[in-house]
Amino acid sequence: MRLKSQQERANRPLKKVAFITLGCKVNTYETEGMKRIFEKDGYKVVEPEETADVYIINTCTVTHLSDRKSRQMIRRARRMNPQAVIAAVGCYAQVAPDEVSAIDGVNLVVGNNHKNEILSLVNEASWNTLQVEVSTRKELKEYEELRAQSFSGRTRAFLKIQDGCDQFCSYCIIPHARGGIRSRSFGSILDEAQKLSDNGFLEIVLTGIHLTSYGVDTGRHSLIDVISSLNDVEGIHRIRLGSLEPLYMNREMIARMACIEKLCPHFHLSLQSGCDETLNRMNRRYTTGEYLEIVEGLRQYFPNVAITTDIMVGFPGETDEEFEKTCSFAQAIGFSQIHIFQYSIRKGTKAAGMPDQIPSHTKEERSKILETIAEKTKFAFRQKLLGTVEPVLFEHVQDGLWEGHTPNYIPVRMASTAALTGKILLVRLMENNSEYVLGVPAG
Repeated sequence: MRLKSQQERANRPLKKVAFITLGCKVNTYETEGMKRIFEKDGYKVVEPEETADVYIINTCTVTHLSDRKSRQMIRRARRMNPQAVIAAVGCYAQVAPDEVSAIDGVNLVVGNNHKNEILSLVNEASWNTLQVEVSTRKELKEYEELRAQSFSGRTRAFLKIQDGCDQFCSYCIIPHARGGIRSRSFGSILDEAQKLSDNGFLEIVLTGIHLTSYGVDTGRHSLIDVISSLNDVEGIHRIRLGSLEPLYMNREMIARMACIEKLCPHFHLSLQSGCDETLNRMNRRYTTGEYLEIVEGLRQYFPNVAITTDIMVGFPGETDEEFEKTCSFAQAIGFSQIHIFQYSIRKGTKAAGMPDQIPSHTKEERSKILETIAEKTKFAFRQKLLGTVEPVLFEHVQDGLWEGHTPNYIPVRMASTAALTGKILLVRLMENNSEYVLGVPAG
């Protein structure tokens, strides 16, 4: 491995940096934090398709398709500039550093909990050498402070409060990629929330790898404490929650949340399967009956609440009968949105060695069936709200109309000659289609 001299590096100053983000909202937040670090050091952040001196690929490893896309992005960056420094960071780099290191063109392989060191690592790197900075899962003990206060031109900001997961669902690689539960300090959360408010953000979305576990490792605060305190931050009008573990939402917790004025009536409860036998093999820790009871509780306390979810198709051993149970359950719940994905073998998980792996064509067929159900339940949810008046936080112009979201996350478009970005207006919902609801100003 030949290191370039200090003089050679000085002759080739790194000025432009491009970021490519794959995967979840947590990755999006962390990318914004890394952008902020580079900007403070004088770098110019450019678009991924532009020629840059540095490319940072924030990788994902949830599925084998995520891995493949990460590899494609790395190779594309190398084609953009053969002499750029290319850093592969994040989950794929964490769980498969040797595999990532073998990709032609990679100079830096940086795991989770080293992203806040990315600037110094890049500044010491060169385009024809390789450096690996990856800690083991046991070494991922501290919450990594990586603030994303540099969001610009937006009305909604993500606020990461937690990292890691100890659930070890049988299909999931994330506990290996992200390590154990680590909670951000309570004071740091409130400090960033205030700064976001000062910068004009009206809505905060709390995010994390296993959001409901916030505070479990410290024993000092909980997720409900965070939400309650954010409710008092002046200038913040909405608090939205990321993906939630269903069992956290017991009746007592739902009743407490219903008293928080700024909390949006939109809850993403990860289901994964609507069949108890499949849930058991997945090592999910609830039954469909418990899930239904939670949904009923939410609907009791939150009028017009939106329930969104994730559902996996093709888990090992999923029979036609089990899949039909999932379809029936999804219809019975009436989700406002379903994120559907196909099971993908993840090396190192229990499910990878399970018998009765489902063929790809069956997964495809089941995805299409469930997508049809998802469209119907989404349409029905929006349809019943036609004629009602909802506050809409407008964000941008789309196809000539201003677009924003209601508290329960219905996308709304409305014609206006005035600029509406960052404004919350009362809108009457008038017409429902597959992409959005058309509204008019409420008179």
